[in-house]
Amino acid sequence: MYSMDDLKENRDAQITVACIAFFLIAFPTYFSIAADGADGSLGGGVGDYQVNGEVTYVTLDSGAEYVADGTPWSEIFSTDALDNAEDLNIVGVRVTLSYGEDEPNGGPLCTLTGNAADTISGMTSHGEFSASADGQNNGGSGSHEITVEWFNSSMVGAVVKGLTASEITSQVDSMGAGLGQYDLEISVDANAGNSPTCNKDDNGEDVSYTIELMVFDYTIVPYIEIPDE
Repeated sequence: MYSMDDLKENRDAQITVACIAFFLIAFPTYFSIAADGADGSLGGGVGDYQVNGEVTYVTLDSGAEYVADGTPWSEIFSTDALDNAEDLNIVGVRVTLSYGEDEPNGGPLCTLTGNAADTISGMTSHGEFSASADGQNNGGSGSHEITVEWFNSSMVGAVVKGLTASEITSQVDSMGAGLGQYDLEISVDANAGNSPTCNKDDNGEDVSYTIELMVFDYTIVPYIEIPDE
């Protein structure tokens, strides 16, 4: 511990105190810059950056269920089923539904009317994020997708200007928001396509589903525009 007299007269004491003051100021600044560039960018300050990477898909679950007309089927899935979910930047979910037509023919008088299209609806949700879509089994079969995402997909492969690297990261990295529970609900609005000469039953449909997690692996690097010669 140095006294005021030491600081006035002792050069070694002056140097020591100056070094301590320098490190107290410099180290927080250094670690702030290092954290800003921890995503692989250089510098990390406001500037122009190229966001490189691609979205891939990891299957969370798949299966098939008979869904009765007017009686929705639902199930809960979780990323706990995956061994490495914590290592994935999960930025959305894609559900694919496919279905046929089990409507019986109904006899020779029904051949002219054909099968009527049923409407198959699906809804998926993860926390506050949800989406729904429906499709029809025209011609005896059909399929459709339901997609919901929670990142700025417009930045993928783009040059982003006027932001810091950290600000860009906050828009393309879910920071663990993709972990946890996923809900899926499927419903069928069956249509037997009856007519005065044709009486058929259509009680539901067999629906296959695949739930895929959208994973975005990315890098953020400074962008330098090369002028045309």
